[in-house]
Amino acid sequence: MARNLINKYIWIIDTIQRHGRITRDELNRLWVKSSLSDGEPLARRTFYNYRQGILDTFNVAVECDQGTFEYYIDTSGSEQDGRLRNWLLDAASMSGMLSDSHDVSDRIVLEDVPSARGNLPVVIQAMKESCRLCFSYRAYNRVNTKRNIVVEPYFVRIFKQLWYVIGYNIKDAMIKTYSLDRMSDVTIRNEHFEVPAGFSAADYFKDCFGIMQSKGEPKDVVLKASSNQAKYFRALPLHHSQSEEVHDSYSLFHYHLLITYDFIQEILSHGSQVEVIAPPELKAMVVNELRTALANYG
Repeated sequence: MARNLINKYIWIIDTIQRHGRITRDELNRLWVKSSLSDGEPLARRTFYNYRQGILDTFNVAVECDQGTFEYYIDTSGSEQDGRLRNWLLDAASMSGMLSDSHDVSDRIVLEDVPSARGNLPVVIQAMKESCRLCFSYRAYNRVNTKRNIVVEPYFVRIFKQLWYVIGYNIKDAMIKTYSLDRMSDVTIRNEHFEVPAGFSAADYFKDCFGIMQSKGEPKDVVLKASSNQAKYFRALPLHHSQSEEVHDSYSLFHYHLLITYDFIQEILSHGSQVEVIAPPELKAMVVNELRTALANYG
């Protein structure tokens, strides 16, 4: 019953989002045609209750323009609120579409990625209560599991379909990043903490390509991309600082960011379609990685 109710919330969010603005009569007409309605209209009182449920569940407000009597999704609030809301709406829209596609499920191929469903709710609850986390951790580059790690969880982030928690490691006295799928035995301690004054989750990775940090200073990076590769960079920028110079057969992409290992790996993943123009040290790092890789086939 609860799952069916969530699907109804998702359907309403997705339908209003796709239309931008929609009257209740038009929404009701579409509702009757959906598989969730059982052919029954959406009663006014039921719709009011669903709007409240959507607000409580997704923190998404369905508002009514009293001038046109059209319903719309309220997009006011901070930039970070907007990003989270858009992410939730995209996820809700995708979930709703897939849940209504059982008849063609054998023709929908999904990527198998590590799940964070088990640990993410616990981490978020610890953040809400400002309590420390204790867990075991087996890093990708380690054989043994490290136990009884105590962290003050500052924020969570998703990158390349993996969830991470970033927080202050009590023993090491420094901020560290942990992948949720590598964590086990996660518990919340009854030990409270406060996020340092002035700390900004949005700013923590602002100079980074991905999830890795560096003690160096951000560099001005220039990448030369083929005209075909440039289309992908325009559609999915590597970093928020990205700008482009368009030429006849290629583009130059400019960035201001830290040179980290995951950024180098990203460059290498595009093969001959991308060339490092600047800075010289990044070019040397990429060349060294290529030579090392080539030696494996020597």
